[in-house]
Amino acid sequence: MTIFLLTLLMYAQTLYSFSPDWSQEASLGKAEEFKSRENIYDLPEREWEETINKGLEHALIYPVRVTALLIPFRPLKKFFETDSYDPLRQLIFKGAQEITGFQSLEDIFNWLGVHQYPLEEENQANRFPEYKKEFQHPMGATLIQRDNVKGLTFSCAACHSASLFGKKVLGLTNRFPRANHFFHLGKAALKITDSSLFKFALQTTDEEKRMLKQTKKVMKWIATKKPQALGLDTSLAQVALSLSKRGDDEYATRYLKTALMPRPNDLNHKRADSKPAVWWNLKYKTRWLSDGSIVSGNPIFTNFLWNEIGRGTSLRELEKWLQKNTNTIKELTSAVFATKAPRYIDFFGLQSIDIEKAKKGEQIFNKSCQGCHGSYEKDWDSDEDPTQTTKVIYHAQTPVKNVGTDPLRYQGMQYFAKELNQLKISRWMKTVVTPQRGYVPPPLVGIWARWPYFHNNSIPNLCALMTRPEDRPKSYWAGEAIDKNKDFDSECLGYPIGNQTPREWKKDKAYYFDTLKEGLSNSGHYERIFTTKEGSEKYTWAEKYSLIEFLKTL
Repeated sequence: MTIFLLTLLMYAQTLYSFSPDWSQEASLGKAEEFKSRENIYDLPEREWEETINKGLEHALIYPVRVTALLIPFRPLKKFFETDSYDPLRQLIFKGAQEITGFQSLEDIFNWLGVHQYPLEEENQANRFPEYKKEFQHPMGATLIQRDNVKGLTFSCAACHSASLFGKKVLGLTNRFPRANHFFHLGKAALKITDSSLFKFALQTTDEEKRMLKQTKKVMKWIATKKPQALGLDTSLAQVALSLSKRGDDEYATRYLKTALMPRPNDLNHKRADSKPAVWWNLKYKTRWLSDGSIVSGNPIFTNFLWNEIGRGTSLRELEKWLQKNTNTIKELTSAVFATKAPRYIDFFGLQSIDIEKAKKGEQIFNKSCQGCHGSYEKDWDSDEDPTQTTKVIYHAQTPVKNVGTDPLRYQGMQYFAKELNQLKISRWMKTVVTPQRGYVPPPLVGIWARWPYFHNNSIPNLCALMTRPEDRPKSYWAGEAIDKNKDFDSECLGYPIGNQTPREWKKDKAYYFDTLKEGLSNSGHYERIFTTKEGSEKYTWAEKYSLIEFLKTL
């Protein structure tokens, strides 16, 4: 009887143990065979829900407990709540003048762009896990207990959650993340912070002092880079330049010599900034980076590897942790693939969409956009919701296209692909990096909520995108999406520009976006899309507005 039960259990595990194909040859199949990968591991309903819930907790609370970069939380909180004219405070922030005015930890969380955990009634598009005391700090802020000390670090939600007209959306790009900027400033501050002075002035424990010393030590192998503009991420450069400060071996060993004399890397002086991606698109793709350079491998594995290279962690310790915590990877992967896009009608109502106009826009989309961005089947005759997309059909294998947009981001991958591929942990994860020429034309699900556009945020709204590159706005002001009537252009889907720009946005120069800066060009994505072979316009503005109306329904 015991043998029978064990056999039955093993059969059940085999039946429900499905492993996704993360290989370079992975294919989603022909259009008629397309199946949603929302349930990426094909789990039974109840197990899937439980797995998603655990994964969402990992998204909010960083699960990699071997991470090397931790800031003692209690002294940090005390420090930020001291008088801003305190001599110690002035000394520490001599190299980071931008944040000397903070009066509390809440101030710095607001500056970082992280959001408070939402009340239940705020939930929209993607649910949040049941509230725990660990969520009392803003989403993304994580306290890891080590040697009786709570150390602060940041999780996925810091860059992949946003507030959209007052509702928190997990999986949506954070429009104003300052995580990389924080690393940049923090490194300057830690460099001049004396551990003994730190202990004396803030009455820290010996354990807290040791944590600070460890953080200062691993900073030797971390290279930081300030983003060109608020809203962009410099993780690619941080990973590449941090790798150049380690040994050129399969574990990228942290040698003092390489920390002091890193290998030359072009990203020291070249830009490769891009914005964090939305999560819900992963289910439709076989490549996940904007440049398509990760040609195989589970994206969550790769994300953790890149995070920890950029945080100075020993790759031997990380490899052991990953091998022991494959369930954590599965849970977070399940949660990310299960995310959904926020819908336009949930914010503006069904009556806000002109159905007949959207139908005309669909015809234009199918002529000029479908070939790259996929097709979206609709049930226009539905009495309940004619805007609902009933099926998304993207490419069987995710393509990379060069349509003339700024090349610096995809070019950046060539400067460290070889070093990433030679890592033993990369081979174990079966992650392969192959630099590409161009970018992935993404699925357009939830495109209305993903402004500003392009990988480098250089396009404020879709009207600007559908304008000839030479006539596009050279600059614009960004701002928080608080008031849907004032902070959002519902006709163009994105930032209001020109005379429509809210005056309060112009009070802080950090929200000014200049497309003339290196890496921030707004060129491309126009010829042969909106023009004929001869260069004449394909569509009138009335037709372009119809296309935008259709895009509201995706």
